[in-house]
Amino acid sequence: MTTKMPQLRAGEQLACATCTTKVVVVTAPPDATAEITCGGTVLQPVKSVTQPPKDGSSPGVLIGKRYVDAAETMELLCSAAGSGPLEYDGAEMTLKSAKALPASD
Repeated sequence: MTTKMPQLRAGEQLACATCTTKVVVVTAPPDATAEITCGGTVLQPVKSVTQPPKDGSSPGVLIGKRYVDAAETMELLCSAAGSGPLEYDGAEMTLKSAKALPASD
């Protein structure tokens, strides 16, 4: 049985206890209480996590990149790279694509 996380809010910082991943919640649905996981481990508030040392492997979650769920209602900003993948409510999050700028003539 898994326990649901408390309600997530924009600006909240989360970290993984089994890798070096850290994220910041950019946007969240008003009733966001589903779990956010990284490699199957539930992310917790940064203050409550002691992270392991960096292992030197190539990261699956890239620093400075934004990740979104399929409906684009949950958005996370990676503040420290880690092994990944990020999942929200059991579904893998994807790298958010950049928006095209209008052409300037």
